[in-house]
Amino acid sequence: MAKVITFGEIMLRLAPEGYYRFFQNDRMHATFGGGEANVAVSLAHYGIDAAFVTRLPSHAIGQGAVDSLRRYGVDVSGIIRGGERVGIYFLEKGASQRGSVCIYDRNHSALQDACPEEFDWDSIFDGADWFHFTGITPALGENVREICREACQAAKEKGVKISCDLNYRGKLWTRQAARETMTDLCQYVDVCISNEEDASDVFGIRAENTDIYGGRLDKAGYRSVAKQLTDRFGFDKTAITLRTSISASDNNWAAMLYDGKDYYFSREYPLHITDRVGGGDSFGGGLIYALLSGKSPQEAVEFAVAASALKHSIEGDYNLVSVSEVERLAGGDASGRVQR
Repeated sequence: MAKVITFGEIMLRLAPEGYYRFFQNDRMHATFGGGEANVAVSLAHYGIDAAFVTRLPSHAIGQGAVDSLRRYGVDVSGIIRGGERVGIYFLEKGASQRGSVCIYDRNHSALQDACPEEFDWDSIFDGADWFHFTGITPALGENVREICREACQAAKEKGVKISCDLNYRGKLWTRQAARETMTDLCQYVDVCISNEEDASDVFGIRAENTDIYGGRLDKAGYRSVAKQLTDRFGFDKTAITLRTSISASDNNWAAMLYDGKDYYFSREYPLHITDRVGGGDSFGGGLIYALLSGKSPQEAVEFAVAASALKHSIEGDYNLVSVSEVERLAGGDASGRVQR
């Protein structure tokens, strides 16, 4: 069984019920989630030996985050205990023409205050096949950037494949800071994952004839984006998710995978969204699983997009689906009929 290590921050998610606005009533639903943790949960559901590495306090909220991962079969033995708080994000889910709102409360979280010497990457990567992180993690501070750099260096020394989802978050750092840091870290990356905005925000690489706010994506324009990313950093593969936003409730969802020679486009799914948070992470988890499983590039992008399409129907950050469910959808059964 392949072993995948993911590294990042898991946070407490507080969200009003359903599609209520903040404090429209006096109740909020508490769950956990975060980019790399979400990928680990997806992989554990697919039968991969998935481990999540982070730093969390020893108190009850920190333990709750650990337990939420352990519940789904994620290896939590590499989690460092320390610090005083778990980062929080408040989510107000959008609907129709009202977009979702995400508010971070994560300053001085346990991971943000971590020190590089706390992580023994040589031991963590023992027996590992794959390492995954996102651009959210180094955005937490220079110390965390150094931790990511040391992790990538250790992974390379052990021959571990590295994937990175660029995941630019403007609320965490500037485009200039993101460009400088990710230019450094991407020299270690084998598989790059981006979306219709990240390549532009981080590296200034834009697709022509595209208006993401007007709901128009020229998918052919992303061939150039993928090629420019690959040529600049030498990625083995570059994947770009393609979201056409009709409204907060309805999107069209597809992706493209480039292997340095050929371009592979998935089928496009019309989505009626229950919860879109974690949609990109579920794509990443699906892609890692598919590549580790020896699927062809076309099969890999189809599996990853189908996995992510299913995630949009599931509440919470985690994608709680099986390989058979994803393969059924990727195989063409999008009917949503009852399985008896």
